[in-house]
Amino acid sequence: MAALPESFDGPIQIAIIGGTGLTSLPHFTPIAQLPLTHPSLLTPWGPPSSPITILTHPRCAPTNPLSTATTATSASPPPLNVAFLSRHGLHHEFAPHEVNSRANIAALRKLGVRCIVAFSAVGSLQEKVRPRDFLLPDQVIDRTKGVRPWTFFEGGIVSHVPFADPFDTELRNILLATLASNPEVMSSTLSSTTEAAVATGGPASEAAPPKIHPTGLLICMEGPQFSTRAESHLYRSWGASVINMSCLPEAKLAREAEIGYAMICMSTDYDCWREGEGEGDVSVEMVMGNMAANAGNARRICEVVLDVLGRGVDGGGQGLEREEDLTKIKRVVTGERWKGCSLGGLSGMSRQPVVKSEVMAKIKWLFEEWEG
Repeated sequence: MAALPESFDGPIQIAIIGGTGLTSLPHFTPIAQLPLTHPSLLTPWGPPSSPITILTHPRCAPTNPLSTATTATSASPPPLNVAFLSRHGLHHEFAPHEVNSRANIAALRKLGVRCIVAFSAVGSLQEKVRPRDFLLPDQVIDRTKGVRPWTFFEGGIVSHVPFADPFDTELRNILLATLASNPEVMSSTLSSTTEAAVATGGPASEAAPPKIHPTGLLICMEGPQFSTRAESHLYRSWGASVINMSCLPEAKLAREAEIGYAMICMSTDYDCWREGEGEGDVSVEMVMGNMAANAGNARRICEVVLDVLGRGVDGGGQGLEREEDLTKIKRVVTGERWKGCSLGGLSGMSRQPVVKSEVMAKIKWLFEEWEG
């Protein structure tokens, strides 16, 4: 394949962050790959985890997922440009605590992204969330150890942003409505190979097709080691649904960057809380086996989700018979909901000239509209 252009001047408002098992979107057409030397990737916080691929997605005008009506238009809007970033690197070379989340989020914002849908492999802490199920968390508990840089506002500048609802509620609602109206994205076909892999996660997962769970409490642990059995039982006692190593500080930084953010979790195992004969603790083999099955569903989810989110981009509003639906989507895609939440939360800045100059340069890089 011919080398892709290393620059792109078109609008990009939506990004997909791929995690373990989702390192590419083969049904989308790559039109550029921005190298780590691209101006927008030369962030004050270092380089992002990977080059950023710009994909074009042919949009259609399907039925409105936010309405009970079934009308659709035949016109198709122009293609949608989407940024894709591999959280753990192109070759999965970065452990969770090594991911440069500040650079990842900063680079995406610099490109114009205001809406992120992130994918992540997770372990299940509840019987009902079976391996190969998907879950959209609505809350998170931070169990990282403070070794990951988690804010843009430090070293002489302070800002406090709201994080009561860590995932953008409006974006989650759009994703859930879209998935509810497109149940075919979750394949129920199990090959003998993937059945064997799923079976190691528990017999309950062998028969029923994968499900999408609309809510859940996510534990974000430090890693890269998996949980102890005591920790796994502790998290279950808290009512947690799933556990991963990637949500934080990614979600916090997206909020500081005034970007709408939601995560789609892909269950791969039952962690280590299920004890008894024939029960297997989580292992890399188990995770990767189930991720192979999850990847196809994740790609189909991306397609239908981008069809809907793309309507919030200029020229893509066809197929929505209610203006209020288009308004909701535009509000999410443009980041209107979070605009001003960081700069409006500034509570102090150093008066030392050198320090002030340095921190202002960083924040100005992130927020070009900031006048200081």
